[in-house]
Amino acid sequence: MDRTSAIDRLAKRLQGASTAANWDLLELAVRELAPQLTLLVASGAWSAPERAALARLRAAHDSAARACAGAADTLQVRLEEMGSNKEGWMAYALVGELEPCETAR
Repeated sequence: MDRTSAIDRLAKRLQGASTAANWDLLELAVRELAPQLTLLVASGAWSAPERAALARLRAAHDSAARACAGAADTLQVRLEEMGSNKEGWMAYALVGELEPCETAR
């Protein structure tokens, strides 16, 4: 049984989710990866095309991991910026609460 197409489908799923930054779909694809590979391993030794497909799957997984790390880094920077501007945001909010509403006059 040639498992190449099944392995390539797994890789495409990882690639598609990470390219789209669909973190929920990526999490699901990664969570299901081990059980699916376990089923494929049960079929015996890997052929040369299957080993090549596994290499593509590994590359897709590595790429998805890099995409996640990049998104996490971007989010961390944004959170740090928000934290450093917290006093300004609060002051701005307070000014809005203290100023009389134009329609109330």
